[in-house]
Amino acid sequence: MLFVAAAVVGAIIVAFRAAPDALVHSATFHFGRGLAYGMINIYLVKTAAVFMITTSTIAIYTGLTPRWLAIGGYVIAVVLLIGSSYFDWSLLVFPLWVLLVSLFILRDRNAGPNIAPLHRN
Repeated sequence: MLFVAAAVVGAIIVAFRAAPDALVHSATFHFGRGLAYGMINIYLVKTAAVFMITTSTIAIYTGLTPRWLAIGGYVIAVVLLIGSSYFDWSLLVFPLWVLLVSLFILRDRNAGPNIAPLHRN
């Protein structure tokens, strides 16, 4: 879906560069712009919310991140599912949440193992 949206946006840019005056007043331009907007702001945001729900569930069951970050992922996912068309700032919380999850995973990985290694005789 991301690649299709990028192709639509790219086609609009190429067409605008070829004939900027004619394109702005055409119905095709408005259709392509609406299609790209719908694909990015509807489908891709909903996909990001599903990713957050899945990752938060895995994080709770495995202890991959702190519990507050996983629960925050659920809350942000609900905001993305319901309020992404009402709040412009809601599109920015997904990358910030991914950054936080990544930092916690890197911090735990650099801390080293918490259990003693098993030795076989």
